[in-house]
Amino acid sequence: MLGSEAFAWLSGAKKVAEAFDLARLPLHSADNNKAVETFPVRILLVEDHPPLAASVAQALRGAGWSVDLLTDGVAADLALASEDYALAILDVGLPRLDGFQVLARLRDRGKTLPVLMLTARGEVADRVHGLNLGADDYLAKPFELAELEARVKALLRRSVQGGEQQQRCGALVYDLGTRRFSLGDEVLALTSREQAVLQALIARPGRVMSKEQLAAQVFGLDEEASPDAIEIYVHRLRKKLEGRGVRIVTFRGLGYLLEASDG
Repeated sequence: MLGSEAFAWLSGAKKVAEAFDLARLPLHSADNNKAVETFPVRILLVEDHPPLAASVAQALRGAGWSVDLLTDGVAADLALASEDYALAILDVGLPRLDGFQVLARLRDRGKTLPVLMLTARGEVADRVHGLNLGADDYLAKPFELAELEARVKALLRRSVQGGEQQQRCGALVYDLGTRRFSLGDEVLALTSREQAVLQALIARPGRVMSKEQLAAQVFGLDEEASPDAIEIYVHRLRKKLEGRGVRIVTFRGLGYLLEASDG
């Protein structure tokens, strides 16, 4: 069982990256060309107690999810404003901005991703306050990792069931349940990073995404990832989509856009 002892926190995303594995789990094999069928769900974990944060992140990654880990409320607010996550796990007692403030700012921006709150305070008033701000679930410390995983699975399942099951652009279909792309009856064979790029583009049909935005989606919060690497994945995707009713258009100096085509 995980305790609720107070530990020295690490402030700032850069320090967190040095202390923990901030980037996601490896999403592809060493040859970088192995086709995968699914792309890991991306979760933001914000917890300022390092041992607890490390244990939770390890458990979530072991369950097959991709995890970005932060220990600071301001860094979490910035990440939630600029990144795409399927779910956020927020500790209430964060430095600089507490979990309630981060949640309130998230909902004020119109973001509807599910949020699980973690707290050492078991008072009913705190839980009611969080739920009124838009939290989807609450988990009091200490807790079992198995219960946390179960709650995450339930929230993700409800999120998919409550919204559209598919995203489309021309002949291209992305199934949110199976996390697979298909053209007609054919499931596309994509590397994990090719899938990440295409997933980001199909979520915003008709909108231009910059290399920097796509790099953030593909590499998570890894500061060493170069936006120029996106060109490689776009080139590969264009070959796989060529003549099949959908294309990636380049807007020089701006980025890329996914749109339907005549073939």
